[in-house]
Amino acid sequence: MSFVDTVRVFSSGGMGGDGCLSFLREKYRPYGGPDGGDGGRGGDVIFEASPAVTTLLELARRPHLAAKEGGHGLGSGKSGEKAPDLIVPVPVGTLIKKGGAALADLREPGQRFLAARGGRGGRGNLSFKTRFNTAPRLCEKGAPGEKTTLDLELKLIADVGLVGFPNAGKSSLLARSSAARPKIADYPFTTLSPNLGVVEHKGKSFVMADIPGLIEGAHAGKGLGAEFLRHVERTRVLIHLVDPAGYGAVDALASVKAIENELKAFSPALASKPRILAVNKTDLQDAVETVRKLSRRYRARRLSAISAATGEGLSDLFDRVILELSRAKLPDSALKRKGAPLRAVLTAGFSVARAAGGFEIRGPAVERMAAMLRSDLPEAVSRFQKELKRIGVDKALAKAGVEEGDEVRCGSLAFEWSFRDPEIYRPARRRRRLRLGTRV
Repeated sequence: MSFVDTVRVFSSGGMGGDGCLSFLREKYRPYGGPDGGDGGRGGDVIFEASPAVTTLLELARRPHLAAKEGGHGLGSGKSGEKAPDLIVPVPVGTLIKKGGAALADLREPGQRFLAARGGRGGRGNLSFKTRFNTAPRLCEKGAPGEKTTLDLELKLIADVGLVGFPNAGKSSLLARSSAARPKIADYPFTTLSPNLGVVEHKGKSFVMADIPGLIEGAHAGKGLGAEFLRHVERTRVLIHLVDPAGYGAVDALASVKAIENELKAFSPALASKPRILAVNKTDLQDAVETVRKLSRRYRARRLSAISAATGEGLSDLFDRVILELSRAKLPDSALKRKGAPLRAVLTAGFSVARAAGGFEIRGPAVERMAAMLRSDLPEAVSRFQKELKRIGVDKALAKAGVEEGDEVRCGSLAFEWSFRDPEIYRPARRRRRLRLGTRV
């Protein structure tokens, strides 16, 4: 299975169900009145952290996520059925971003994030009934759901991270100390994706991750390091493995400095993590001299000499790891909340601008009203025009230079503008009571 840790997804909340235009018709009840029910709400798109998922491969294959639409309203005051939410499982440790800004950090199993909210159901004519309008002949379409584009980034959650040049023995150490079985070979870049393993030592256990592909210039995109350095940020302690033979033209002493510089260049936080320096492959002849040189060069750091092939020195190494883990604090999440709902905030704000062939009204509130308009119902059109007038759209259009008969667009709706109210049935308003008396 391929390892995928970054993906861009397109989420669409379900559209709300349409409201119903219906009147009660029963024998011996000639004035039954309106009984059209409201439409059901569309489904939400929700990301949920699940331990059963370890990669974003499934989302990379199907990045378009769409929730179902709500049911339409029916007669007899029956509301439409609410659509089920689309629950999308993602690996624990997934960071959700939009436009480069972090929105949620799903670090705990079961943690959820609302990616796209479903549209509300349209109201039926029963909801518009008042004592001034006892027989309304209007209803609404369902509101469209939110559409969002999100970037998902997986950062593996591990206690200990193994870093070092290729062929330093990171995969061999992970296979020796845990039940993980990564691919091991004698050529560079054998490991193409991070591997996790649980290490048990003296009644303690911790999760160890093998981070592949670190070479000089990894933070700038060389090798595989730029793809996987993000996983090191989750770890609490780093084990820096050193190959006594070095890597390529870089000797063992220079390789230590090179990896330290790469970690610091990628993130200053990585340079502040506790790091254990360990020389691997002590079963080789050149290892003794390398251990002596590194011990003399890094006097302030206690050096561990180990052999992943024979198991020599691993007990002492893991004793130090458990000690450092007890001292290291748990990493704080950049987002303390569980993930704020991502939703469109409907306000009365709008803008009017000239467009090709007419004018265009923009704004979340007016665009939602336009999307929910039943343009085939004159009373609904009249109500829509009055709402635009109430919030000041007519004044803004007049200031922009609109004239009678000009085309005006609002979302997907296009209509001819008129300053006159359409000639349709208007509900009678209650008359004012006259107060009789004599003026003194």
